[in-house]
Amino acid sequence: MTQRRWKLSSAQLADMWSRWKAGESLNAIGRALGKDKQVIQFLLARHGGIVPFARRRSRRALTLAEREDISRGIASGCSMRVIAQHLSRASSTVSREVARHGGRAQYRASAADQQAWDSALRPKPCLLTTHSQLQQIVASKLILDWSPKQISGWLKTEYPEDESLQVSHGTIYRSLFIQARGALKQELIQHLRSKRRIRRSRHSSVHGHSQGKIVDAISIRERPAEVEDRAVPGDLLRGARNTHVATLVERHSRFCMLVKVPARTRQRWWLL
Repeated sequence: MTQRRWKLSSAQLADMWSRWKAGESLNAIGRALGKDKQVIQFLLARHGGIVPFARRRSRRALTLAEREDISRGIASGCSMRVIAQHLSRASSTVSREVARHGGRAQYRASAADQQAWDSALRPKPCLLTTHSQLQQIVASKLILDWSPKQISGWLKTEYPEDESLQVSHGTIYRSLFIQARGALKQELIQHLRSKRRIRRSRHSSVHGHSQGKIVDAISIRERPAEVEDRAVPGDLLRGARNTHVATLVERHSRFCMLVKVPARTRQRWWLL
């Protein structure tokens, strides 16, 4: 697969995260975006299935329109002071801007704006990375099979006056699912109750992720009429990984026998 097929536009990424939060499956998201399921899974796994924070420009930063005014001012031969007065900015701000992006001869507004946006990315250090005591406490509770929500609540109760020893359950999940943070060891994921390696949406059960529930379950009120006369002696129950159990029920006394069936077909268990 070429590198180009892995890329999504900003609009597509926003749509992908919106669908993921709504609980859509990987296949459904892939079909909507015209991508393979593996592509969607790779892009989601990079962030642990957790929607990344939306970046915003600082109000104090120069805008693209201001950079275009600077570029036009340079082209017309204006000094940095004149350009700064026109923008109601300090002349030092304009001077640093031009010097940082190639000087008067090479300054281009769009290129300078993109470079400023890229260089402004400063990932905030994870709290569990910078606080070793908190990291040890959280790890010790995870080993005891505590859930991140239990740990977060316990920390608030145990250290009510010390906010440095408090952490949200979302931060714990991020530290587990995004290993690039380097805060918690990947082995601790095995102590999560779901054992999953990516965060699922709380709406996922509605759209097909069972989470222990029966998908497309049929209500007992819709059972067939032949159940009432109790003429059928048994049925076949199918489980995960091609496992089958035959149920033999005497309908009047309700005496039940369960028989493990290795075969796939319903007919063979009648021969037992």
